[in-house]
Amino acid sequence: MKVHFIAIGGSAMHNMAIALHKKGIHVTGSDDEILEPSKSRLEKHGLLPRKIGWYPENITPDIDAIVLGMQARIDNPELIKAQELGIRVYSYPEYIYEQSKNKKRVVIGGSHGKTSITAMILHVLSKSSIDFDYMVGAQLTGFDTMVKITDAPLIILEGDEYLSSPIDRRPKFHLYNAHIGLISGIAWDHINVFPTFKSYVEQFEKFMDTIEENGTIIYCASDENVKNVVEKFNEKKIKKIPYTTHLNRTEKGITYLTTTAKEYPLLIFGNHNLQNLNGAKLVCNELGISDEQFYSAIISFKGAAKRLELIAKTETCSVLKDFAHSPSKLKATTEAVKNQFPDRKLIACMELHTFSSLNANFLEEYAGSMDFADEAIVYFNPHTLQHKKLPEITENQVKNAFKNQTIQVFNDSKVIVDKLKNMNWNNANLLLMSSGNFDGVNLDELGSTICNCITTER
Repeated sequence: MKVHFIAIGGSAMHNMAIALHKKGIHVTGSDDEILEPSKSRLEKHGLLPRKIGWYPENITPDIDAIVLGMQARIDNPELIKAQELGIRVYSYPEYIYEQSKNKKRVVIGGSHGKTSITAMILHVLSKSSIDFDYMVGAQLTGFDTMVKITDAPLIILEGDEYLSSPIDRRPKFHLYNAHIGLISGIAWDHINVFPTFKSYVEQFEKFMDTIEENGTIIYCASDENVKNVVEKFNEKKIKKIPYTTHLNRTEKGITYLTTTAKEYPLLIFGNHNLQNLNGAKLVCNELGISDEQFYSAIISFKGAAKRLELIAKTETCSVLKDFAHSPSKLKATTEAVKNQFPDRKLIACMELHTFSSLNANFLEEYAGSMDFADEAIVYFNPHTLQHKKLPEITENQVKNAFKNQTIQVFNDSKVIVDKLKNMNWNNANLLLMSSGNFDGVNLDELGSTICNCITTER
């Protein structure tokens, strides 16, 4: 079997290439740019292209399948050559399904929380010595790759609602045909593809219809949009299991799960995480894991990368980073940190980085989303707007959209870094939120610098 990846350098693509290579499939690939960590990881497995760029001669009749990444264009010369030769071209999710069509498939969908829920399930299954494959959208502690494809009878898939490829405009999670599905929340996103909230919600309605007959849908009943989508669906026989936030209490900065039998201390916190945890538990129950097995395993779960990830701390300060960029996630994340450390000042700093967040029409959705912070900072880079071919926005537009006149808005990340480094961090926490990195800021290094300053002062 020979598979060629067009745009092999992507975070998801290079992980699947490595997974197929480990399975014994002959893998080749190409890209016009390959950055770290993809470059080193591909090189380690002998999969790094010898030349950077697109070369039609890479596409030969003996190739069995092409996997086309989202970063490629429809006029890509290798894609055109593959089409001329009649080689089957798969999108990333299509090929995931091709490799898992004989497995039991669990698909975790939702506007937010899907990476965390998937990570929790993988953690518990691993602790329970269950054989499984997976695909998840973040690098997880204890897992070499973000994708694993073997002959295991079960696969856990994070179900992204974004488009599959340049020539396949279906949302990824429509292609997996789940036996067990989960929807964590529905909050409008990806407005470049789904220009109205209605069109976005329709993607979850279609997801419901892709679940196998006699399958199961687990859903967050605290989210009215999710509840409406699931409870009105009657097109086929599907078991519906709702969930809300798990019972818990917090004492001295530690959150405990409360059950009728005992309490379980956690390494994670926040109502959103505890909702995610309850959804993960129900999925594990459906896979034969008892409540006691789940609780015993989940207490050692530290979270996925950039999902309320603690990057530095002292006795009086914690610095955390999170992938939050949508309005609903900003609100949930800032609220979680403030509630976990109510006696500490919370400085929350977020970057407008996605197409939706930088769209002037969408900005109004951010109203009140950072009100739980004692001090809120918003950053955007005008060059990002130019790159995405979006109209300019002003600092006043951003401030007015958040409906919080105390918010500080910057368009130079160096100014923010200098400001943060010179603040008093005793009895204060810093929360950094972005799907990017504030234009090259090393967030881990920034966190360490802040905490080291506190230690030195003391």
